Amino acid sequence: MNIGLFGGTFDPIHRGHLALARAARERCGLSRILFVPANVPPHKQRQPLSAFPHRYAMIALATAQEKDFAPSVLEAPEEFDAGRARAEKTRLARPNYTIDTIRHVKQSFKKADKLFLLIGIDAFADIAKWHQAEALFRECEFVVASRPGYSLADVANALPVSLRPRQEVTRPFQKQAATGDLVLKGVTIHLLDDVYQPISSTAIRQAAAAGKPLGRFVEPAVADYIKKMGLYKVR
Repeated sequence: MNIGLFGGTFDPIHRGHLALARAARERCGLSRILFVPANVPPHKQRQPLSAFPHRYAMIALATAQEKDFAPSVLEAPEEFDAGRARAEKTRLARPNYTIDTIRHVKQSFKKADKLFLLIGIDAFADIAKWHQAEALFRECEFVVASRPGYSLADVANALPVSLRPRQEVTRPFQKQAATGDLVLKGVTIHLLDDVYQPISSTAIRQAAAAGKPLGRFVEPAVADYIKKMGLYKVR
């Protein structure tokens, strides 16, 4: 079974996230995709986030019609009452490192199961800075949502130094769009080039704060939740 793991702040989850997940499911034959909201993302520790229960609830609403998608409490804070998903919960050290989450998920895997990590190309550009970055590529395959302006060479050069090809190898690919599969020793990356949507969670929060409609950014149930809970309003 192929399992997808999609981590992030999801503050809020939007149509771009869902488009990536659907494309990854099709491309890699994923039987299930876990959306994992981070409690304390390492790269955003100083950025204020909506409370974990709100972000989890929005994921549940956004994925309710997708039987293969599921919100996860893998990185939930200890005080979060997961109830129906309690068996999935783990107490990871804070901040939430992706490598720890991946290893926890794989503890329940069967021998034939494979894990795919879903990520946008902007985040992938900093992958070499992630905690135990080299180990991530040993533990799973990557599914990266590309966008205009990135080349295949950019993807290869973003890899941790120990996995990065020599410059003379990547130079011919500087003008080649980041598409297809990139397979190197110890690295497998599936690039999705048809899912880019110019949507950002920051823009959605700003629109919500201004009282603007959110329908073109998020699922209707998520837009209703944001309005009902008064999320992103300027205090």
